[in-house]
Amino acid sequence: MTATAAGHPTVAPVPFDPEVQAVLDELAKNPQPPLTRDTLPRDGVDRMFPDNDAVIAGRDIEWEDRVIPGPPGAPEIEITVFRPADTRDEVLPAFVNIHGGGMIVGHRSWETGRVVDIVDEHRVVAVNVEYRLAPENPYPAGVEDCYAAFVWVHANAAGLGVDPERIVVGGGSAGGGLTAAVALLARDRQGPVMAGQLLLCPMIDNTNTTVASLQYDGIGTWQREMNLLAWSCVLGDDLAFHPDAPAYAAPSRAVDVAGLPPAFIEVGEAEAFRDEDTEYALRIWATGGQAELHVWGGGAHGFDMYMPDAEISRAALAARASWLRRIWRAAR
Repeated sequence: MTATAAGHPTVAPVPFDPEVQAVLDELAKNPQPPLTRDTLPRDGVDRMFPDNDAVIAGRDIEWEDRVIPGPPGAPEIEITVFRPADTRDEVLPAFVNIHGGGMIVGHRSWETGRVVDIVDEHRVVAVNVEYRLAPENPYPAGVEDCYAAFVWVHANAAGLGVDPERIVVGGGSAGGGLTAAVALLARDRQGPVMAGQLLLCPMIDNTNTTVASLQYDGIGTWQREMNLLAWSCVLGDDLAFHPDAPAYAAPSRAVDVAGLPPAFIEVGEAEAFRDEDTEYALRIWATGGQAELHVWGGGAHGFDMYMPDAEISRAALAARASWLRRIWRAAR
């Protein structure tokens, strides 16, 4: 097993964008105690952000919470379905969102804003997925929940008013990693074909051995210490940082990345996931696959969520929107 480090950067980091740095400086004024397995938030996390109606804020969007079957032998899955109002008789593209949080924290309500913006801008149906978290539910619980949700959306496309050939799955951080894993599972199980995978700063490499992972040890937003905790919760201490970890947990471990749906891969230049995400795009290209890669200069992990008004955030959102339009148009 490769040794891992914690504490402070052992390699000089790429500087943060000035607008990003300004927000990081403000966050540093109110430091939070480090999370441990015993202090991971569970109660009330769904109430940490505004409710759906507040996020929609008068936009012509309908929503409903539903419960769908989970993987065989597993609990049911909670989802929220968003759609443009008065489109029940139409067939629309779909976006399946998988939330972030290192697979150890988070709730689908945390990303309602991102999901609602996509529904509003692109006139699509969106399904926001809840999945089981580690360490209470280690691998493969989370990824199997997400795969089951994708399969359910495809199988129930007619009832949802969705075109089954125009389903994009996406998410940020852990959600991006889980999306990549769902794409691998769908290929290997000969399951439904997704139109595209939207991988936003995806968490895909459990080994924590890249240069970038050493550059952002103790600085930035999602820091090395949290990443080490997350992988140990998901995979257990024996496999947490091991190169033989399952590819459906850590997609960087996949031996074969051929035959995957078109990918949009976005990452900040100044974050721990930069190298693993860039390498994933290179490997997809080497098979003749499609991967649109954006590395945003000076961007911290999840910069669009922490710094939504920064210039790089506006540019990143525009690039995502362009790719989504092109993917849904091509799949028509």
